[in-house]
Amino acid sequence: MSDLLLGLLIVLPLLGSTLSLGLGLVRERVGWWVATLVLAVEAGLASWVAYVIYVGGDRLVHVLGGETFGRKSITVGGETTNFTVGIELVGDALSGLVVVLVAGVALAALAYMRRAGPRGNAFYTVYLIMTGGLMGVALTGDLFNLFVFLEIVGLATYALIAAGRGPEAAVASLKYLVVGTTGASMYLIGVGYVFLETGALNMVDVSRSLAGDAPWFDGALYSEPLVVAAFGFVAVGLATKSAIFPLHTWQPGAYAEAPDAVTVYISALASTSAAYAFARITWLVFTPEFFAVNRRLLEVVLLLAGASVVAGSVIAAMQQRLKRTFAYSSVAQFGLVFLGICVAVHPAATEEATKFAVYGTVIHLIGHAVIKGGLFATAGALAAGEGARTLSEIAGLARRRPFISGSLTVLGLSLVGVPPSVGFVGKWYIGVGAVGANLWPVVVVIFASTVLSLLYIAQILEKLYFTPEATEVDLQDVEPIAADGGRSLSYGMAGVGVTAAVVAVALGFGGAQLASLLDPVWRAVVDSAPEVIA
Repeated sequence: MSDLLLGLLIVLPLLGSTLSLGLGLVRERVGWWVATLVLAVEAGLASWVAYVIYVGGDRLVHVLGGETFGRKSITVGGETTNFTVGIELVGDALSGLVVVLVAGVALAALAYMRRAGPRGNAFYTVYLIMTGGLMGVALTGDLFNLFVFLEIVGLATYALIAAGRGPEAAVASLKYLVVGTTGASMYLIGVGYVFLETGALNMVDVSRSLAGDAPWFDGALYSEPLVVAAFGFVAVGLATKSAIFPLHTWQPGAYAEAPDAVTVYISALASTSAAYAFARITWLVFTPEFFAVNRRLLEVVLLLAGASVVAGSVIAAMQQRLKRTFAYSSVAQFGLVFLGICVAVHPAATEEATKFAVYGTVIHLIGHAVIKGGLFATAGALAAGEGARTLSEIAGLARRRPFISGSLTVLGLSLVGVPPSVGFVGKWYIGVGAVGANLWPVVVVIFASTVLSLLYIAQILEKLYFTPEATEVDLQDVEPIAADGGRSLSYGMAGVGVTAAVVAVALGFGGAQLASLLDPVWRAVVDSAPEVIA
């Protein structure tokens, strides 16, 4: 019966969103309480699913409508092939971590929103809808329904960004709408090409069809033009959603102009969900065999990912506003994630290289969500408590805000990759995988990312700790500008940043244990057997 929890993880936030809106008709500002209750239950369900997967060793599969509706058998020439025609939800060693991440971040962001706002019931309705969409992205085993859930996440994100006050938030939301919809369209075109060539949408069935593992296919389909084009469109679409350079233009404005609490949430999960989707499709749908035939296609993605790392880091170092610095930093960090994804399936990668690349990619993806959510939380806390949003305005604030500044320091150094943080573990594993695959340019890019990220993080820390309070901006006269209209800093707002810093270090110490949970994933990548992830 545990497989029923997969559907409940998606449905519960969606039902909660209607409850928030309905109760809002009789009582104002009940949305936060409804969202907190719903997401507390959601976190418990996610923890139980993770327990079943990682402790029980079970791969959970739930076919909506039941087995009779969802699975069919076709016999051709005396050979019977089973395939899925219904919608599958899959809980395995890859999706289990993402489910826990989504539930944890969504609940933590509510602690920040309690004081920072926004406060309308409609806002929390959209917030819960986005959480349900993120759970769907993590759990779906169907390429088309992945598009549906990505669009739910996208539409909800547009609305959350627009909740910011002023025309800048509206412009940023509109830009995200245009660019994000274009990326989703590219992905959908790729899925259409896959369906035309294979007649399947279920991820496992598509993988088997591309390998020619069905009597109606005469050999593998990896070199078919439609299949090659399909991967290209899927990669462009998900790279846009993940803000990979030069498809990143929506992200800096969206992160900078959204309310601080919204930025905490979307910076941790919005692009993370798209990068996770790209990893799952690249590793377990197209598989290393596809890239052995189409090596140049993989090298193009590697080139763009490397450019994203360098360009994002350089532009981040040129920013004066903290939120824009961290936004461009995300462009660089997701470039690292895409590098790890590609290293894992590179034709030159040994089994060991694939293992380490998978470890590094997933750990860095999860670690970045924790780190970046925490960094935006500390930036928002400084803005709420001190009215400081730029480098010049945070000068000398470490003495007045030691816990927030300390959290920012720990999270910033984790972003750089200083041990024993989770940022170091992810980069280390990706680098070791690249060495094992003899991809030395990737190693150089990882080293460059460390140096460049140190440049802008050191700049921030120098202002916080070693620069006297700025003379050109009298911080005593700057009015706090929290998202709820000027309320002061709360314990919840500061606590989110402190908690993120503690988790980032704890994940660093537990990196080996976290990597061991991913053993079924890299084995499935090596064996090109997505159905055996447990």
